[in-house]
Amino acid sequence: MSNTLLFLVPTVLVLLVVGVLLWGVVIYNRLVARRQQVAASGAQVDVQLKRRHDLVPNLVETVRGYAVHERGTFEAVTAARGSAVAALGGPREPQAQAEAALGGALSRLLAIGEAYPDLRASATFHALQSELADTEDKIAYARQFLNGSVQGLNTAVQSFPSSVVAGLTGFGPAEYFRAADEDRGPVAVRF
Repeated sequence: MSNTLLFLVPTVLVLLVVGVLLWGVVIYNRLVARRQQVAASGAQVDVQLKRRHDLVPNLVETVRGYAVHERGTFEAVTAARGSAVAALGGPREPQAQAEAALGGALSRLLAIGEAYPDLRASATFHALQSELADTEDKIAYARQFLNGSVQGLNTAVQSFPSSVVAGLTGFGPAEYFRAADEDRGPVAVRF
């Protein structure tokens, strides 16, 4: 009986160690999957923001054709777009600030349309406004999806028992995409 016990104890210990290792691998893989989801969601936000950035020059040129003396507004929009493009793909806080500045500049640019009846009647201007409104909706959805992914990762990183594996493997919480105060609502687009 003692020989059986001597054989059984190490076997149980080996099975226990293997079970703990498998448990750690499963949790680690879940954390990796969540981190990849956050990265993919962040890339989707960047795609939508780039789409918005690509619309800006066309919108500026359309408005410029009707309101040439609004040079300060055109320069502000162009500078804000340049800052937003430069911040794309970087840390989320500076990116959110640059996007908020671009949103404010775009609001001022679109407000010019109210002062120029010919511009308001332009089919090109209407098409660009519609495309911009659609893009803003897509940006909002992409940010919401990103923040949902971040919440899932952060919950996993901070919850027991996965927090043990996260701590041992260097996982930390991800950063939410927070809109700046000026960017909490959609850009005022009027049709």
